[in-house]
Amino acid sequence: MNLLPKTREEFAQTDYWNEFFKKRGEKAFEWYGEYLELCDQIHKYIKPADRILMLGCGNSKLSMDMYDTGFRDITNIDISPIAVKKMLELNAKSRPDMKFLQMDATAMTFPDESFSVSLDKGTLDALFADDEPETIAVVENYFKEILRTMRNGGRYVGISLLQEHILNFLLDFLPKQNCMLRIVHCLGVEQANKEKNADDALTLPVFVVVATKFKSLPMPVLEFGFGNDKMQRFSTVSELNNAVSSVQKAALVCNGLARSNIAGHNEVIMDLHRPSEQTPRYTIHILDKPPARGLGKYAAFIVPQGREVEWLFSTPAGRKKLQDSANFQRLTVVTLHRDQVYSTLDEVKQELADSIKNLSPAGLTEQIPYLSLGSDVGKRETLICGFSKISGDFRIEEVEANGKTLRRLIFLSNQFVVQSEALVKTVKIKGKKDRKKIDFGYLACQHHLYMSVGVQLATTVQNPKRDVEKDVLVVGLGGGGLCSFLHAALPQARITAVEIDPIMLEVAEQYFELKQDKRFHVVIDDGLDFVERCRNEDIHFDAVLFDVDSKDLSLGMSCPPQSFLATKILQHIKEIIGPKGLFMLNLVCRDESLRAEALHNLHQVFPAVCSYKLEEDINEIIYCANDEKYKTVEQWKKNMGTAGRGLVKTPLRWQSS
Repeated sequence: MNLLPKTREEFAQTDYWNEFFKKRGEKAFEWYGEYLELCDQIHKYIKPADRILMLGCGNSKLSMDMYDTGFRDITNIDISPIAVKKMLELNAKSRPDMKFLQMDATAMTFPDESFSVSLDKGTLDALFADDEPETIAVVENYFKEILRTMRNGGRYVGISLLQEHILNFLLDFLPKQNCMLRIVHCLGVEQANKEKNADDALTLPVFVVVATKFKSLPMPVLEFGFGNDKMQRFSTVSELNNAVSSVQKAALVCNGLARSNIAGHNEVIMDLHRPSEQTPRYTIHILDKPPARGLGKYAAFIVPQGREVEWLFSTPAGRKKLQDSANFQRLTVVTLHRDQVYSTLDEVKQELADSIKNLSPAGLTEQIPYLSLGSDVGKRETLICGFSKISGDFRIEEVEANGKTLRRLIFLSNQFVVQSEALVKTVKIKGKKDRKKIDFGYLACQHHLYMSVGVQLATTVQNPKRDVEKDVLVVGLGGGGLCSFLHAALPQARITAVEIDPIMLEVAEQYFELKQDKRFHVVIDDGLDFVERCRNEDIHFDAVLFDVDSKDLSLGMSCPPQSFLATKILQHIKEIIGPKGLFMLNLVCRDESLRAEALHNLHQVFPAVCSYKLEEDINEIIYCANDEKYKTVEQWKKNMGTAGRGLVKTPLRWQSS
């Protein structure tokens, strides 16, 4: 199975074509391959019994090689009398049955339906040098003559680079002429060209176009394939166009990667699809380091299923650290997508082999090493596929990572971010089937750990009376992992969770074992409306937590939505927590100006604000209080350390931002 590459990089296709033809000059049409590279496709679509018309034979050896392997009924035509005379002299004795005629392919003198195959190696590309009206008229005449002289069921077999205007013409013209259209990426020719031109990375993919003539077709038949792989049928012209364009765009990016080192620039990202599928099967990130002694040239790192959400693999900074530890000048980091089936790591390597090789630096001769975290592709099991009107499509899935089974809630709109995660334990019951159970003592997210310590501070250190229940408000439920942990770890806490999406409450109860009781209840409401109502009704909380994501992924701040940091809302929170309470929010912000604005708004409202940037994560926890004794970072650290010792097993490493 060959994979269809779809690059996310921008490129100037016209400039690249111009450079290709300028550099190749008269040798450009050597790029279409010789018989040995083309024979698989020739023998698939042309049989020895066919009457073959070679369009624009020039001095090509293709028809001679075909004759020598059993194709005896070949008529060659060319508009140049010099080329025809030369070919006649060359073949008169050794190939007496082969015909060479001087003739214009746009005005042939053959009777109708004279041939069963018309073979074109680069002639269409030579005729169709631009998309001027005069040129298009010539090309239309060319194909009208081909179809006129072709028998019903006959085939036009064209070898072409399929420039954009040529591809668009073929996709529009041929289906209207009742032709079944098939386009095959000719991998053998492309590989041979790379080997012949090892010092020149400027390459272009070659395609075989097969148009089969019918009297009539009830609907267009459009297919695409790689070499001898199974053809993929498309329902629309745009799908076939996209398949060809994707191969071409990826080739341009691969050429650029072969010719240059991208160290100091952004990663190059490429998705690999099966031709019939819209969703990616793999995503590849390509990173470079400057050349240095002791560095390997090139390697590929395959991320096991379920591990792609980890910081090391899901962020540019993490992948850079991975490259540093791998010690290679170029590293491709491959992630495996959900809703796909992967059998073994060896099968994944085999499937990726051609794509990984195409991304290698020019002149690489050694074998490409494949790195991973183990000897398998990891395990991912989808428990449900769901849909929410608010969050869109989501998945509940279980993955195995580091010897643990983790259950996760994933929103497909942001599928490399885990919304909720729980540790699944297997409980053995004598005489019965083993049972899975959620471990409420496990906090998957580091930012939840820091928020929990803040709750501990607010409910014990700030208010040390143990016989008095403390009220905690959590805005944003998700799978309920944070709330379930607080409920289990802090018996003196009464927890109110506010969740705008009723589907999330169902998910939390059915798949994350969330249970409501007299110390924990969930309110389905808009978090902002609930906060305003609490303020108006003089309802107070010892701790308020914002852990809610933004649905607008185009913004530089994905958590919380900007409306949650409006001055009016912050003023409400200030009143709700009173003199001894704490307000905590999970801030995920890649835009430094938005972050600065958020911190400014918080400082304008709260006398004491402290922020902690988590290591190896994009999350930042902001703590706010009305108590001025927390104005210094040292005081926050002192009290947080005291609270943390009562809640977690290992000391917390605080890092002020």
